[in-house]
Amino acid sequence: MAVPNSSIEEVVVERTFDASRERVFKAWTDPKLVQRWWGPHDFTNPVCEIDARPGGAIRVHMQGPDGTIYPMTGIYKEVVEPERIVFTTTPLDDKGKPLFEVLTTVTFVERAGKTHVSVHNRVLSATAGADMYLQGMEAGWSQSLDRLGEVVT
Repeated sequence: MAVPNSSIEEVVVERTFDASRERVFKAWTDPKLVQRWWGPHDFTNPVCEIDARPGGAIRVHMQGPDGTIYPMTGIYKEVVEPERIVFTTTPLDDKGKPLFEVLTTVTFVERAGKTHVSVHNRVLSATAGADMYLQGMEAGWSQSLDRLGEVVT
C-alpha cells in the first residue's frame, strides 16, 4: 500500500554482531547505550530518553555536525526481551509538528554466539516535506548499526 507524500514504504537493514543477544538487546533499551549509537555518523544525542516497555515513550534529539537538532518522539508497542522490540518514531519539524511516522520492528537472533539484528521500518504516514528525510532512512539506519557495533563489541 502506497504512503501518500512518500516514495519510501519500507526499509530493512540487517547486521550480525560479535556479541551476545542479551548485550545487543540491552544496547537498544538502556538510554546511556542508545545515546552512544543512535543516528548517522558524526551525530550526537543530547537528549535520549528511553522507557522500553509497551506504552513507554522514546524521545531522542539528534544533533548534526552543524549543530542542527532533529527531535524525534515515539511509543514502544512491544518489548520481548531479548527477542524483539516494536516501536513508532515520529520526527518533528522546527515547529514541533510530525513529519512522518514509522513503525520499526527489531528482531534479535542468536547464531553461534553472535547476534543477527534485523531492523524493519514501515512508513505509516508522511507529510508533503517528509520524502527528503525518508530518502536517507536506509543510510541513517545503516550508519546507526555501524555505531551500534562499536558499542556492543
